[in-house]
Amino acid sequence: MDGRLLTVIRGGGDLGTGVALRLRRAGMRVAILEIPQPTVIRRMVAFASAVYDGSIVVEETTARLARIDDDLAPLWDRGVIPVLIDPDASIVPRLQPDALIDAILAKHNLGTRLSNAPIVVALGPGFTAGVDCHAVVETDRGHNLGRVYYAGSAQADTGVPGTIGGQDAKRALRAPGDGVFQASKTIGERVTKGEVIGRVGEWPVVSEIDGVLRGVLHDGLTVPAGMKVADVDPRGVVEHCFTVSDKAWSVGGGVLEAVLHLQSKHNYS
Repeated sequence: MDGRLLTVIRGGGDLGTGVALRLRRAGMRVAILEIPQPTVIRRMVAFASAVYDGSIVVEETTARLARIDDDLAPLWDRGVIPVLIDPDASIVPRLQPDALIDAILAKHNLGTRLSNAPIVVALGPGFTAGVDCHAVVETDRGHNLGRVYYAGSAQADTGVPGTIGGQDAKRALRAPGDGVFQASKTIGERVTKGEVIGRVGEWPVVSEIDGVLRGVLHDGLTVPAGMKVADVDPRGVVEHCFTVSDKAWSVGGGVLEAVLHLQSKHNYS
């Protein structure tokens, strides 16, 4: 290879995308692994959207869907981030990355192990540094957001979204029943309290606050009752819907610190 660190990220949602941008801008080669039908909400700023659309540009960086057996070097040479459908991370032994980042955000470990790479970093709760990864990055909004733990775990999941514009739980819109989701509003549109933004089967999904639709699930996905399907931003700034969030940049910065710190330890050990 060309000497640049190779990092594989499991999960290309909005936080995984912030991580990918930080690492790529630091000169690393990055590949993203996704599931066949990603359930990302902030689709305009999630490299996972390449699974549906073939490619996506976020903050002037392109991610492109690639096949598991493709030669990824030409994409990296053009500054493109490959996105591969590989939920089990089966490509990892072949790529032999310098670092593996678990950005699935499932709140529990879905198979990431210390042995996956010389450097393994995980986002949020469900991991313990020194047990199933080398470092954990805090994802909970607040004083410790983006902090790196080289021992122990991140804060436990509260089940309540972080406060934005004075709102927390009400900004997350959830499926009122089981069924297929279909949106009637698009990302960036302004919505008012009581307005229908889409449907799950015959159930309407109604906004509980005024704001802009910051994110919405891809049409046609089958969802269970209670699953988050949209996000309303009460601050009402349309541009925020199409740029990486402060949270994603902060978490990405924590991952960049962890990778470089652990790499330096390897170099001098």
